[in-house]
Amino acid sequence: MTMQRKEVAADLYTKNFGLRARPFTLLPDPDLFFWSRQHRQAFSVLEYGITTGAPITVLTGEVGTGKTTLVQALLRAIDDKTEVGLLSNAQGGRGDLLRWVLYALDVDAPASSDYVTLFRVFQEHVIKVYASGRRVLLIVDEAQNLGVELLEELRMLNNINTGEDTVLQLILVGQPELRALITQPDLRQFAQRVSAFYHLQPMDLATTQEYIRYRLVSVGGTGQEISTAAMGMIHRDAGGIPRLVNKICDLAMVYASANDEKIVATGTINELRSDGIVLPWQEPALFLTSRSDAKT
Repeated sequence: MTMQRKEVAADLYTKNFGLRARPFTLLPDPDLFFWSRQHRQAFSVLEYGITTGAPITVLTGEVGTGKTTLVQALLRAIDDKTEVGLLSNAQGGRGDLLRWVLYALDVDAPASSDYVTLFRVFQEHVIKVYASGRRVLLIVDEAQNLGVELLEELRMLNNINTGEDTVLQLILVGQPELRALITQPDLRQFAQRVSAFYHLQPMDLATTQEYIRYRLVSVGGTGQEISTAAMGMIHRDAGGIPRLVNKICDLAMVYASANDEKIVATGTINELRSDGIVLPWQEPALFLTSRSDAKT
């Protein structure tokens, strides 16, 4: 298939399949989010952590399993009694994290402030919020990048909690490496504060099929635009990762439309493979360990 035909197909495949919009975009789309059984369970764990005042709640999963979309859904569900700060890709050393936290909570602090001053500003803020009958929730995304030192600093911030009440709650979201990081001996005090934990697994074949059909129907399709056999190939190539399923399905529909086909069949997936656009997904060794642990 020529590049020109591919470009034309990319513009017209929704018309070819009679769809209102592309069903398999790579960016998180809450309107198209598929609430699988485990996503509902994960969301319930996050809600449980908030409502019970859990000091630390952890959500992990491979890249593309829907963690970010779950967090977005959680943010929409949180009431105004909770002040939320969202921290993503924080970098730096001691003191830098605290500045990131204050920024996420929209709390001003002089640029020249030392660590003690920054901590006092932070402590005064969370206590003030608590005194007003509200609470502070800090959601840390990509938490596996923090490392031992910064996770330990988060635990120290969590020390503000006193008595039976939780002044500061943490939700840590990250890749499977986060689980291995938290279980290190240096972080045993941190791990003891984790009250709720959920690990998102890749979808199995049946769930992948449900997912594909759901996305198709959500934009006006019948759910039959991709054959069952092709779905099986897509599941294997994507390893059950929703984001990779989206990528393959989107490209497959482009190819099928360029070939004037109304159904994505196994031949289309083979064409993607032969063009080198789709590469078989391989499960990282760390994730294999996590899955094995989950069964014990």
